[in-house]
Amino acid sequence: MSDSNAGGPRPVRADTETNSDGASGPSDVRGAFPFERWGPLWSGLARVAGQLPPAWQQDEAARALGRQWFGAPGSGRADGGLVRPLGERSDPAGPRFDQDVAPGGYRWWYVDAESDCGQYGLTIIAFIGSVFSPYYKAAGRDAPEDHVSLNVALYGKGCRRWAMTERGTGALFRDRATLRIGPSQLRWDGATLVIDIEEECAVLPMKVRGQVRVTPQVYGQRRFRLDPGGKHVWEPIGPCARVEANFTNPDIKWAGTGYLDANHGSESLEDGFADWQWSRAHLKDGSTAVMYEGQLKDGADFGMALRITPDGQAEVMEMPAPVVLPKTAWRLDRMTRADAGYTARIRATWEDTPFYSRTALATRLWGEDVVAVHESLNMRRFDTGAVQWMLPWRMPRKV
Repeated sequence: MSDSNAGGPRPVRADTETNSDGASGPSDVRGAFPFERWGPLWSGLARVAGQLPPAWQQDEAARALGRQWFGAPGSGRADGGLVRPLGERSDPAGPRFDQDVAPGGYRWWYVDAESDCGQYGLTIIAFIGSVFSPYYKAAGRDAPEDHVSLNVALYGKGCRRWAMTERGTGALFRDRATLRIGPSQLRWDGATLVIDIEEECAVLPMKVRGQVRVTPQVYGQRRFRLDPGGKHVWEPIGPCARVEANFTNPDIKWAGTGYLDANHGSESLEDGFADWQWSRAHLKDGSTAVMYEGQLKDGADFGMALRITPDGQAEVMEMPAPVVLPKTAWRLDRMTRADAGYTARIRATWEDTPFYSRTALATRLWGEDVVAVHESLNMRRFDTGAVQWMLPWRMPRKV
């Protein structure tokens, strides 16, 4: 690159507009800087968290922060050992629920989906060793199976629900194909993950009852470590899936496309990470784009851009250009990726908490317009006393 770009690539800042939910979102986000060059596996990614300046129009501040976060062109910041494949998955077809959870550690299984009509969405996360539990943290994390929960979130006009009740060891049953947490359960029948849900919201005591069926159309073939020691591992189990949602409370039924993965670790998230940004999007050929990037607690950066192909293999891709999204109502920083010169738009902010956000996006990746599910996580905020005090109000515990 020429010396005229020595100030570093500048993240584009989104202008805001009001989306269909009345939330603030970006409009006409255009990038005018080149792709960052990634090495033979994945090379250095400068950190993406921290405090944004109040106005990216302040060019000097923007350029300085751009150098800090994304690295100056030609800087050669390469650490390609942070995120690496761990070889073939031992169980390439579907989830497995009987694997050990180390003291201090966790396992979770994650589903997200959006209806074909675009009006509804959901996320479901089953935890053993609930990583965001104030009770697990206060107890010293010695007994992960005594801190289990099923988080169910439904999105859409007239049907929003959010439930996450923590339960103890007596409420847990699991074997290879079944995970039961209190009155709810996940069951893998060999082709479909069947999730029977019977939960209750915390703040307003509304019921959440129904069944979700997740049928992978693609099976991920590899696992990936997110840190040098392999203490945190990500498994894209079904990166492209067909999802059927049938609820009696709220009374709603829809079908759409979705995503299934799992994470596990031998230490807490806050001991491993300062922050991360993650997103997934489905491509026209049946592939799934996944972006995973952030900073470990020790200050090292990690990141990857993957295209998981219809045969389940993961192809390393060039990371698209950074786009800074508007902060959430809780002033949480959000950053995503889009092809240089194209837009990224917030369709809806699904979750907005002091340390975590989930966002439905429209963006462009590798020459293709896509819709994406995006999350931002700040573990520094999670670890504060104020957040730990607030969490039980939304996450009650029943023994």
